[in-house]
Amino acid sequence: MTDAILVLNSGSSSIKFGLFDVAAAEPALLCKGLLDEHEAKPRLVVKGPTGEDLFETRKGAPEAAGGHLFADVLPFIEDRFGGRSLRAVGHRIVHGGPDHSGPVVLTDDIIAKLEALTPLAPLHQPRCLAPVRRLAAIRPGLTQIACFDTAFHHGLAPPASRFAIPRQFEARGVRRYGFHGLSFEYVAGRLAEIAPELVAKRTIIAHLGNGASLCALRNGRSIDTTMGLTPLDGLVMGTRCGAIDPGVLLYLQQHENMSVAEVQHLLYHESGLIGVSGISADMRTLLASPEAAAHEAVDLFTFRAAQQVAMMATTLGGLDCLIFTGGIGEHAKEIRGAIGERLAWLGVRIDAASNDAARERINDNDSTVAVFVIPTNEEMMIARHCAAVLRAM
Repeated sequence: MTDAILVLNSGSSSIKFGLFDVAAAEPALLCKGLLDEHEAKPRLVVKGPTGEDLFETRKGAPEAAGGHLFADVLPFIEDRFGGRSLRAVGHRIVHGGPDHSGPVVLTDDIIAKLEALTPLAPLHQPRCLAPVRRLAAIRPGLTQIACFDTAFHHGLAPPASRFAIPRQFEARGVRRYGFHGLSFEYVAGRLAEIAPELVAKRTIIAHLGNGASLCALRNGRSIDTTMGLTPLDGLVMGTRCGAIDPGVLLYLQQHENMSVAEVQHLLYHESGLIGVSGISADMRTLLASPEAAAHEAVDLFTFRAAQQVAMMATTLGGLDCLIFTGGIGEHAKEIRGAIGERLAWLGVRIDAASNDAARERINDNDSTVAVFVIPTNEEMMIARHCAAVLRAM
């Protein structure tokens, strides 16, 4: 029987997944899907590798909340791909803390330690761990493997990793960890395939989506990033504020009489694009809107992105390559163009026709910076890590 791995990529209100054949050196996608909990009746959709519809079901919210909708994917997989043995389930876990620099087989002890990191990623960590608990109840003997968004940045060192606070807090783990590591790792690998001559150069990857961050790379390794202890820092995001004066938080508590919980909810759920525009957290909606507030939110997004590209370039000592990825980075030509214009002083020149077509390379001939659009694939990266863990077992 051919071995297969189910990969789960849990977001704030949806779970993307993929089933991979891992018989060969490179995992092969068998099917992919989405558990979307945005709607009143959550929906599970499964598609083939080329996007053809394979399976769809809906359940009422109480049933879905109990995990029944999620459990439907396992019988479907076994019925459709019955010639394969499901060896393991790989999970994207947002925060690995200071102890995890690579994938790990999940045990009760490790799960408990990861749950203890929830204050560092309150929006994400519970969502990442919920499917682990559900699967353990449904299939207690099934191997589950955690792959961490922080692992790619594990080598961050001072000064990039350090906050300017008393050192005893750093000793307790209060440091900059960085996130989106699975995406950055995949894109760094694709750059090595597309343009190996650039691997040793000064590269910045811009993962732009509902969550957004930058990573400064040299020799394929992360040496700086815009997110820190939590996924709140850095760029403007869909509902998250990004970098903010800490005095604002003190003001909200001391003078607006907001509780810690209220401030947390504000920063994670009511800020960013939705907070500035008052219209939507979806970049597509804002780009299509004639409202001034929508344009102002987009302007702040591109301003801050360009500003922090320059910050990452300071870490690198210059810039040779800029890569756009993520939902906005891959699909919003207006955002790529606006960020490129703001970075013209740094040598970035984007070719309008190439950008409009979202070609792989979009810089013009006068650009001193190579500019790429490289789609990310976190599920493939997780499958690769899980296959390696299984081979080593």
